[in-house]
Amino acid sequence: MRTRIKICCINSIAEANTAIELGADAIGLVAKMPSGPGPIPDELIRQIAQSVPPLIGTFLLTSETSADEIIKHHKRTLTNTIQIVDLLSSGTYSQIKEALPSVKIVQVIHVIDSKSVDLAIRLSESFDALLLDSGNPNLLIKELGGTGRVHNWTLSRQIRDNSKCPIILAGGLKPENVKQAIEEVQPFAIDVCNGVRTNGALDRKKLIDFFKNALIDK
Repeated sequence: MRTRIKICCINSIAEANTAIELGADAIGLVAKMPSGPGPIPDELIRQIAQSVPPLIGTFLLTSETSADEIIKHHKRTLTNTIQIVDLLSSGTYSQIKEALPSVKIVQVIHVIDSKSVDLAIRLSESFDALLLDSGNPNLLIKELGGTGRVHNWTLSRQIRDNSKCPIILAGGLKPENVKQAIEEVQPFAIDVCNGVRTNGALDRKKLIDFFKNALIDK
């Protein structure tokens, strides 16, 4: 069994095609965010999602925190997966699943300390996967992803070992450290944005090196 690979911050059909050609199992499409790289309009997210082969995961990254607004956001974009980058402030996860039964729901956990571990384990029963990232939703301007920082992989491994659902590891991954990350955390999948880009654009050489170093048996 190999580790799956998601390439995030995709901003065009051409970038999606490049990522998929080189071996991506999924792509991330970033909607409006309070901070971080890669946001694109909902209509473009929909166009890219509709352009990719049916077995490729298309992740809508939404910063909406209301179940109703998340459902509306998905209906504007029609991806096959929703990545919720913040915690719900109103409504329930069951409400989203009932409204969108064929859509996978992934909750982001920003790994900061032991409280993050407890939160992740508690929430893991409610989702198709958890994505462990290095943001900080407690700041005045929330960091909800795309920081380029590595968090404490020991904490991520604790989550992985106790989670009721698969784990996707994100946060500061790049060709130089992805093999070590996989070996230490043993995630179901990994997620990268900044680590395979140069001046904001996908870098084909970095992508090739990333895939080569990531495609190892667990």
